[in-house]
Amino acid sequence: MEELSKDKTAKLRDKFIGEACQLFFASDPLKITKAKGQYMYDENGNQYLDCINNVCHVGHCHKDVVEAGYHQMKKLNTNSRFLHDNIGRLAEKITATMPEELCVVYLCNSGSEANDLALRLARHYTKNTEMITMDHAYHGHIMSCIDISPYKLKVQRDGVHTCPSNVYVAPCPDTYRGKFVDCDYPGEDLGKLYADEVRDICKVVHAKGRGVCGFIAESMQSCGGQIVFPPGYLQKVYSHVRAAGGVCIADEVQVGFGRVGSHFWAFQTQGVIPDIVTMGKPMGNGHPVSAVVTTKAISAAFKDCGMTYFNTFGGNPVSCAIALSVLDVIEREHLQKNALEVGNYLMARGSALMEKHEMIGNIRGFGLFVGFDLVRNRKTREPATEEAKFVVQRMKSDYKVLLSTDGPYDNVLKFKPPMCFTKQNVDDVIRDLDNLLGEIPQHKFEPSHRWTVVDASPLGSRVMLLKSSL
Repeated sequence: MEELSKDKTAKLRDKFIGEACQLFFASDPLKITKAKGQYMYDENGNQYLDCINNVCHVGHCHKDVVEAGYHQMKKLNTNSRFLHDNIGRLAEKITATMPEELCVVYLCNSGSEANDLALRLARHYTKNTEMITMDHAYHGHIMSCIDISPYKLKVQRDGVHTCPSNVYVAPCPDTYRGKFVDCDYPGEDLGKLYADEVRDICKVVHAKGRGVCGFIAESMQSCGGQIVFPPGYLQKVYSHVRAAGGVCIADEVQVGFGRVGSHFWAFQTQGVIPDIVTMGKPMGNGHPVSAVVTTKAISAAFKDCGMTYFNTFGGNPVSCAIALSVLDVIEREHLQKNALEVGNYLMARGSALMEKHEMIGNIRGFGLFVGFDLVRNRKTREPATEEAKFVVQRMKSDYKVLLSTDGPYDNVLKFKPPMCFTKQNVDDVIRDLDNLLGEIPQHKFEPSHRWTVVDASPLGSRVMLLKSSL
């Protein structure tokens, strides 16, 4: 089929694709025609370093993954109501990476589907409906997942989809700009302070004569701005939730499969064992496949409800062949180890850059999951939203580096690259960031929000910034 010009491609999209479907770099979108490893290429052959594509986990178009899908597709692809080796082998390989309690697998097609199924499992097991989620969370695009995704609900303008009364929102345990921050509570157990917020929600639910169904959270929060939870947070939260009759769901859709480097799953960095784990995105290296892993007891309760579970494409032989290949590549190419070493190197180089540029207020992360929090003032921690936008645009246009932002103020530069990212890639990105951050004092940026400055620090150590209405 003849390749269209970029202009014709854009016009075709504008004519037929829903306007709510956004593009990266909307003012000057890229037309990507091929990719390999950690690099993407436009229609003119320009090479871009991909720092954000955590979907193509083991590298774009990895030959072994492509071959696995191709060979299986030539032989058979059908639904999972026939016996086939691949689904059992995949389930066995996934559970081998998990604590032994987590030994039952359901195959789906996306992270949204996986999280929806996790909610169903939790309801049938607990017989409760009250869910606890986290501020700034995103768990998927379908209705049940939007209910527990404040990240999406907060930007809705028409008021049609509101947070249901059975969903409770706990503060995101952000120790840099959240409810309890490091400089205001020196020496305090911030994990406990944030976990107590969940404990108090459980008490509210109990006071209403109800029981908790579950608590769902990414093991490290992405949309909140690459948030790493304080030590002990999930241990304490899980204890409170289970005492209230609920189950604990770990969303590993963005942070799993060795991305944190030190462990295969991000929940392991907090020393917890969830009751349900969901996974997606990187599982198929770009092919739609996802899974839910749970305990025998929870799975038995789901079966006993009388409603059988069937998913037309979930667990099909081709998807399972691809997912099996991804797991093989992670192991064979030592990509978890690479994530640890390169991620530590990125943190170290970033910290050195932070000493040079006041605009970098905080650097946080594990492995190849890292955020650079850009600020206008390190004392007030006012987010540098427009400056971050400038950096992303110029990194793309001038240096052919693809970055994006996250967090409630879109001021956090996020790094979630393919796991084959190298130290040389880090050196290149840090050099380019150094150049751009040095340019910023020459530019004038209007604030993205109006801010009311108040001395809200109980210890007088920090000036808090409160976002006012636009």
